[in-house]
Amino acid sequence: MLTKSILEDLGTKLITGDVEVIDLSGRLGPETPILQLPPDFAKNTPKVEIHKISEYDEDGPFFAWNWMKLGEHSGTHFDAPHHWITGKDYADGYTDTISPQNFVAPVNVIDCSAETAANPDFLLTADRVKEWEAEHGSINAGEWVVMRSDWYHRNTDEAKFLNVDENGPHSPGPTVDCIEYILSKGILGWGNECIGTDAGCAGGMEPPYPAHNLLHAANRYGLASLANLDKLPPKGAILIAAPLKIADGTGSPIRALALVSAS
Repeated sequence: MLTKSILEDLGTKLITGDVEVIDLSGRLGPETPILQLPPDFAKNTPKVEIHKISEYDEDGPFFAWNWMKLGEHSGTHFDAPHHWITGKDYADGYTDTISPQNFVAPVNVIDCSAETAANPDFLLTADRVKEWEAEHGSINAGEWVVMRSDWYHRNTDEAKFLNVDENGPHSPGPTVDCIEYILSKGILGWGNECIGTDAGCAGGMEPPYPAHNLLHAANRYGLASLANLDKLPPKGAILIAAPLKIADGTGSPIRALALVSAS
């Protein structure tokens, strides 16, 4: 009965607007920034394409619909463990085998926007996370942790979003010890506002790309290209990040949402 009461109360508050639904996703279309890997290193995901099938015309007189071409890791997206070699052996590491219980959880929002504005290569360390916990409360097992950088304001311009120069990409993200620390807390997953879950310079870390390498080795999840994290409190919101149920999927574009108290 208690569970029923809680859900009924939530439903009422959603209807009255006492609980707001915040969209944490970027717009998905041909202009969506796509990760660009060196051509001598790996193949790249193609740009998003949207093709019309019909729009109330001779190809379909009463309906409009489209077909799409896109990669699993396009736009705001979910990284499943099978995305990285360290997570390749988990039977529940695909988008169609992960328990849906793992798509919805409380979220901890660590605000690094001031540091990122001053330095696009800013790295979030374990010590900085511990300072945040001292102010806002402990990160608990089974929760999401996301890094607010306000980087999403760049997501309508691929050059600004990727921010690449002759020395490589410049974008914020976590250090190795940051990911190690939050994994020790038993987190559900980690999220970033940039093109991927790692910093632009993460290829030079040890191990390289720690968000990918360590998260997926632990059968945990990543969220990339998030938006509007500045609209969330440090604690108290619920994050919903459900990938499409793609057969043997390594990831999926998502419509990430957060439930936030309006009071």
